[in-house]
Order: sequence, then structure tokens, then C-alpha cells
Amino acid sequence: MIVRILGEGQYDLDDGALDALNGLDTQIESAIEAGDEDMFRTALQGLLAAVRSSGTHHAADSLDESDLILPPPDATIDEVRDLLGDDGLIPG
Repeated sequence: MIVRILGEGQYDLDDGALDALNGLDTQIESAIEAGDEDMFRTALQGLLAAVRSSGTHHAADSLDESDLILPPPDATIDEVRDLLGDDGLIPG
């Protein structure tokens, strides 16, 4: 699957990485529900770091569509709240 981090680029990840990412996504949702900025910032940085470490850079000149789009590292809690779907940032 192809995951885009806005403002950074795309990464190729195995489908098996989704379970770990979903756990981190749940932490982001909990932080947003609680309005806990510190927990939100830690969870978002953890999610993005997991994508970077689990994936490999997708070719920059590729026109392939992303399967998932994640906010940039400096996104605010309100910006990410607007991006959340029923399943969080990562479906599953």
C-alpha cells in the first residue's frame, strides 16, 4: 500500500504494517477526544515515525495514487480532527 505523509512524500508499506499503525491511530483518536495536545503530539509523531521506519520511499516521480493520506508532523489537533473518518486516519 502507498501512504502519503502530507508535505513529505509517499511510502510503500506492507499490508501487515496496518495493525501496528491502527494501534497508533487509536491513540491519536483518544487524544483528540480528550483534547490532550501533548498526547496528540506524541501519538502523531509516533504514527509518522512508524510509517517512515516500516516503509520505503515511493518513487518521487511516480503518479501513483496514495491509499492513505496522513497529516504533516506539524498538523494541529483541530486539523487532524477534520481529517478523521469513522475509522480514524487509518481504516480497519
